[in-house]
Order: sequence, then C-alpha cells, then structure tokens
Amino acid sequence: MANTSSAKKATRKLARREAINKSRRSRMRGSVRRVEEAIQAGDAGAAATALKQAEPALMRAAQNGVVHKNAASRKVSRLAHRIASMQKAS
Repeated sequence: MANTSSAKKATRKLARREAINKSRRSRMRGSVRRVEEAIQAGDAGAAATALKQAEPALMRAAQNGVVHKNAASRKVSRLAHRIASMQKAS
C-alpha cells in the first residue's frame, strides 16, 4: 500500500492509464482478429478490406505506446504478405 501522497497519486494515475491502454489494446487486437478471421475463411477481398482498417488501428496503438512501432509494422507486414499470397494462389 502506498504511504506518501505522491505514491498514492501515482497509483491513481497508473489505474487510469491502465484502463486507457487496455481499451486501446483490445481495439487493436479486435481489428487484427477480423483480418485473421477473413484469412482463415479464405476471403481475400474481405481480408484486404479488414487490413485497410486494421493498419491505422495498429499504427495508432504504436503511436500511443501500446505496442512498439516496429512490432506494429511487423504485424501489418506479415498480414499483408499472407493476404498477397492468398490472392496469388487464387
């Protein structure tokens, strides 16, 4: 338990930031999940559309510090490659 007033304030701030980051992280994960589901279904068009919506969500999460910038770029790149290989195969 926090003893000093500054430690108590820090605890309050952390709780607020945690809630905000949790919301941002779940929004990001949901957008990635929609892309993954479209890829699993084999629907290249829906997957490409979902990726167009997921990419800004991932980059926004990186900008806000929820994930690292390189991790977000890597995730977008890997999803794009999977969609491209789906379109090439069909």
